[in-house]
Amino acid sequence: MSHLSCKACRGATPLPFAFTMAFHPIVDVHARSIWGYEALVRGEEGQSAFAILNQVTEDNRYKFDQACRVKAIELAGRLFPAGGDARLSINFMPNAVYEPTACIRATLEAARRVQFDPKRIMFEFTEDERMVDKSHVQRIIAEYRRLGFVTAIDDFGAGHAGLTLLADFQPDLIKIDMQIIRNVDQSSSRQGIIRGIMTMADALGLTVIAEGVETEQELMQLRAFGIKLFQGYLFAKPEIEMLPSVDLGGW
Repeated sequence: MSHLSCKACRGATPLPFAFTMAFHPIVDVHARSIWGYEALVRGEEGQSAFAILNQVTEDNRYKFDQACRVKAIELAGRLFPAGGDARLSINFMPNAVYEPTACIRATLEAARRVQFDPKRIMFEFTEDERMVDKSHVQRIIAEYRRLGFVTAIDDFGAGHAGLTLLADFQPDLIKIDMQIIRNVDQSSSRQGIIRGIMTMADALGLTVIAEGVETEQELMQLRAFGIKLFQGYLFAKPEIEMLPSVDLGGW
């Protein structure tokens, strides 16, 4: 564990940029309900995630990762319906976690402060982020699962390490990347890939989320494969510091 890094996180030096969160629903079409919301980083004036992430450096990565978690939980505590069970999905940077138990304290403290059940929190990590230390990430995932958090691989199929991540980290969910989802109703190759993903997910006991769904035709094709959880503009667009209205349609 890097004590200097932990000291830097607790230090008074603020991040050199401001940010907030937008929320994007994950819909259970089968149950016709909101399964959860993903917290997406945005600028306070609506700047894109790219504009904010472009300001993250090695020096402020840890503080930013911690601040994102706390901001998402604080907003969820204020916005999520009282007594509900919708999950809060937070993206995290595995390379910014120095020691899992210590680094989760701010997350747990924020959840306690706003009375948000930490077992409703899901942590997503993307296969696009290069894993500096694979065994370290394995310890993170194991500790998060021990604490009752749900874990997910985001953008599955977009990078080069998806199957390796599944074999090494055993998450609870995988989110199929939108580039595989796009026009799936018109593409036999995409359909074959998603059938394969579903067979694999079933064998490993994984839940699948299809992200980036934009058309009813895509949705119908994906439902035929047995997918129940969806995210995309077909249902709602992200709203900054708000829970957007969700179109559950007649599906």
